[in-house]
Amino acid sequence: MADLSVKINNLQLKNPVMTASGTFGYGLEFADFVPLEEIGGIIVKGTTLEPREGNDYPRMVETPQGMLNCVGLQNKGVDYFIKHIYPQIKDIDTNMIVNVSGNSPETYAETAEKLDALEGIPAIEVNISCPNVKEGGMSFGVTCSGAASIVKAVRQHYHKTMIVKLSPNVTDIASIARACEDEGADSVSLINTLMGMAIDIECRRPKLSIRTGGLSGPAVKPVAVRMVNDVAKAVKIPVIGLGGISTAEDAIEFLMAGATAVQIGTANFLDPQVTIKVRDGINDWLDRHGCKSVTEIINCLA
Repeated sequence: MADLSVKINNLQLKNPVMTASGTFGYGLEFADFVPLEEIGGIIVKGTTLEPREGNDYPRMVETPQGMLNCVGLQNKGVDYFIKHIYPQIKDIDTNMIVNVSGNSPETYAETAEKLDALEGIPAIEVNISCPNVKEGGMSFGVTCSGAASIVKAVRQHYHKTMIVKLSPNVTDIASIARACEDEGADSVSLINTLMGMAIDIECRRPKLSIRTGGLSGPAVKPVAVRMVNDVAKAVKIPVIGLGGISTAEDAIEFLMAGATAVQIGTANFLDPQVTIKVRDGINDWLDRHGCKSVTEIINCLA
């Protein structure tokens, strides 16, 4: 058996397979289906400073080779998480990581500061795809300055491993990754969902309540692999790849493109055991090819 362990800054992962935020709940929901302690890391659902109701229904729609969603970061807020959820997950023997969202640098920073005090949460993932209410709703993550403002604010209040989740809805994702690195990000994860739309042609209206939503699933994988490769060549910090992964072969593509670890998202809805299957598949591939460690294939393209 090959050595599957990898490191994201000070974060030691048993293997490079993680779950993506918003697709695995708080981990507890999957405990009957998969041994949580065997997953490299679990990114729990997006958490904000204040409770959020999310968007109106319908929020999800299936598409060819994927799905669109506009859930809208529904959650009960960070204080509820600390009081009610954290006690249930803090002793799970893997890296429990909280995805953080906000609507201003200040709200991101305050949420991160509250999480910094939790011993059982070794890292956060900062979702910079949220709209900036002070700038007319433009996503923080679509400009270098917007991304940098969030990372800088969070870094001043959060002292453990900070992963920044990048939006693919940009012209130059490598520049945004560098801006995050310059302000103290320990790692970047990509890609978040691509903006898309689906229309009910009989009703002549969009299928989602707010017209557009985020596209995920196998359809986005080639775009994600290309962006991971671009970013891996542009930064020195570890890259975490995600977008359409459902098999070990998919994950290996991301690793070869430059990702140190991967996240699995939409595929969890189809197969709650997919993370372990992908982990085992990576190990089998490494054994067949005579590799002693998964690090041998990270960023190995000629």
